[in-house]
Amino acid sequence: MSSPTSDEPPGLRTGTLTTADISFFVVSAAAPLTVMAGVAPVAILLGGIGAPVGYLLAGLTLAVFAVGFTTMSRHVRSAGAFYAYITRGLGKPVGIAAALVAMLGYNGMEIGVYGLLGSATSDTAAALGHPVPWLPVSLAGLLLIWYGGYRSIDFGAKVLGVLLVAETGILVLLAGAVLIDGGAHGLSIGGLAPAHVLTGGTAAVLAFAFAAFTGFESTVIYRREARNPERTIPRATYIAVAFLGLFYAFVVWTVIQAFGEDKVVQAAAEDPGGLFFAAITTYVGAWAADLMHLLIITSVLASLLAFHNAINRYALSLSEEGVLPKALGRIHPRHRSPYVAGAAQTALGALVVLAFALAGADPYQQLLLWVNTPGMIGLMLLQLLAALAVPCFFRKTDHREGALRTVVAPAAAFVLLAGAIGLVTAHVDLFTGASTTVNTVLVSLAPAVFLLGLLLAHRLRRTRPETYARFAAEPTDPSVEGTDPACPHPTSSSSTPASATPSSPVTPPSPSMAD
Repeated sequence: MSSPTSDEPPGLRTGTLTTADISFFVVSAAAPLTVMAGVAPVAILLGGIGAPVGYLLAGLTLAVFAVGFTTMSRHVRSAGAFYAYITRGLGKPVGIAAALVAMLGYNGMEIGVYGLLGSATSDTAAALGHPVPWLPVSLAGLLLIWYGGYRSIDFGAKVLGVLLVAETGILVLLAGAVLIDGGAHGLSIGGLAPAHVLTGGTAAVLAFAFAAFTGFESTVIYRREARNPERTIPRATYIAVAFLGLFYAFVVWTVIQAFGEDKVVQAAAEDPGGLFFAAITTYVGAWAADLMHLLIITSVLASLLAFHNAINRYALSLSEEGVLPKALGRIHPRHRSPYVAGAAQTALGALVVLAFALAGADPYQQLLLWVNTPGMIGLMLLQLLAALAVPCFFRKTDHREGALRTVVAPAAAFVLLAGAIGLVTAHVDLFTGASTTVNTVLVSLAPAVFLLGLLLAHRLRRTRPETYARFAAEPTDPSVEGTDPACPHPTSSSSTPASATPSSPVTPPSPSMAD
């Protein structure tokens, strides 16, 4: 790993992140413990004992999406992640619009969670007899997450690794205890039968299930910092999708067994927030329930740090593109982190949190749910556009990939993701608990930002043609991120002008295409 000379600005710490490190970032962003203890009981309430299948179906859909997504990752070496993929497939106007939606999506998913941090910590402290107000906790969390992003990326990976092991460990402890004890009436897989899966509540369960995977695609954001990105990025993506899908379904199934298939829906209706805590108290002990309360707080912190790092790298890329101010592209000389982008993101988070606090809003019902919802819809819209971009990209690019990866899987993913977005928007009231007017605004934000991005693209093309021409262009030096093992012309695309992508030597393709 080379260090910058005195004549060149510092860059990100290349060749640092392993497959495991990137997987930690992605799975931590999903916050498995928070999703299970906080959201899964509602999925059980709405979908009954067939709820685990919803998580499997959502995971399967996103695995299909990952086929084309990771195949394209071997051909697009730009650090712009989603917006770079969409640009190369659907053109610069759509790519620039996608970049703005990405900033809305990731910021919405992160900033809203500060409300959850405040409310969860306040509730836990009150249960222990030491109540604290939520706002100071949220503001302290902002500073803590800023520091985590300010430090080096490998520091963040180590922190997330520890926190992720802790939060998944408590769920494994609960599941193991239920399995050993045999559940309330013996273990059963009756809930997986079609009669329990194909019910009126299945659509709502699927909406919650898709929301539980939000952020899994951020593996590609860390391309510049990954070791051998052509291998680590696809591996981390598949690991994240497989782990989340199987783990969510397994944990929900074990909690159903803990109460019994005949009693679990009633238990979820009576106390959805306490369902997991009641189960772990019964099968493990009260001490484990107290520990779970504490680990939910660390789960939220892990999710915040993962999203914060992703946002910083998006802002860095857009700064380098000339779309955002140049100052956001500064890299810390020692930690090699995008520290100015991190400070700006923290300031934005503080403004939103303080605005909701001054308005007297509830940290959970309003700050979390109202800010998260447009963020979630924005990221799902990006997935939809990326699925559409894959076949468009390969249709105009020289490659040796098969039709299954470049056409069939992306087309299937597009159809499935369109259905998922329809489910989420149709059941958005379950996420927000808000009025029709508020829900309409929240659902409309991502499409509105997308249209604003199209107008910005038109303005850039007219007023700053150089910035427009180089947007999402491939790196001109293959050594920056390694060569492409599958594409003999990695920078070939009709969507990228020749002036924006100077020709460069191409390393012969690797004989191994296993990844």
